[in-house]
Amino acid sequence: MTQKTACTKAIILVAGFGTRRLPITKSIEKCMIPVGNRPTIDYLVQDCIRAGITDIIFVVGEDFEQLKHYYGRNISLEEHLIGKGKQAQLQEIRDLSKGARFHYVIQDSYQPYGTSIPVHLARDFVKEGERFVVAYGDNILYRKDGTSELTDFLESSTHLETPSAMLTVRVPHEETVNYGVLAHEEADGVKLYREIVEKPATPEEAPSDLINPGIFVFESGILPFVSANAETVMEGEHYITDAINDYVAAGNNIALLDAKGEYLDCGTVEGWLHANNYILG
Repeated sequence: MTQKTACTKAIILVAGFGTRRLPITKSIEKCMIPVGNRPTIDYLVQDCIRAGITDIIFVVGEDFEQLKHYYGRNISLEEHLIGKGKQAQLQEIRDLSKGARFHYVIQDSYQPYGTSIPVHLARDFVKEGERFVVAYGDNILYRKDGTSELTDFLESSTHLETPSAMLTVRVPHEETVNYGVLAHEEADGVKLYREIVEKPATPEEAPSDLINPGIFVFESGILPFVSANAETVMEGEHYITDAINDYVAAGNNIALLDAKGEYLDCGTVEGWLHANNYILG
């Protein structure tokens, strides 16, 4: 097996309008909607930092400012906390961005829409031969014991023969019609991605009970496939899963690794309520 480099970069997709969460997302960025006392995105960001990610690249929309303010300095607030002797709160807000550099890439309204576009726009942050994480910003993989899902995922992926991997979670079979469902085969005890079936018409048409919660680790070789997809004129959205399919068709394998944390989809009101109830107990 070729020696794999440490993974220290993550591209996080947060440029969507959040139409499933309207009207609240008209004024609050979807990734900033709170779960407990933290924005949804922060569960992913803190897990990235625990996993050794030192560069976090957010791909944001034109009018997205709340995310930048959350991870930026607020000198007035810090001075207020110092004056009041609230050292614990001061340390808490300073620790939000400790351990990583934050970068922001604008996905403007002139760009096509879809999940391959943000990765294409952030491609220059990735050097040839590097591994990097891609993650959607509205899902949480939560472990009540405080351990890191991403740390285990990256560690497990390092020991595989495949250059890339994606996390998977198992959903009740009757709910597979709501997701993109993964078809796979097994080789030497490792599940390998073959295709994704988007929202099968019936549970019987689903190739498995496995879905991807939007967390991947790729090697830089996937970027030409992402860019080819992003630069192709087409009707509808540019899906990163189409680029993944082309990458696999070209002879590259992607391993499927089971997540250990609880999958919390905060993209719907029902999912968000469940996430709050689960995390707050």
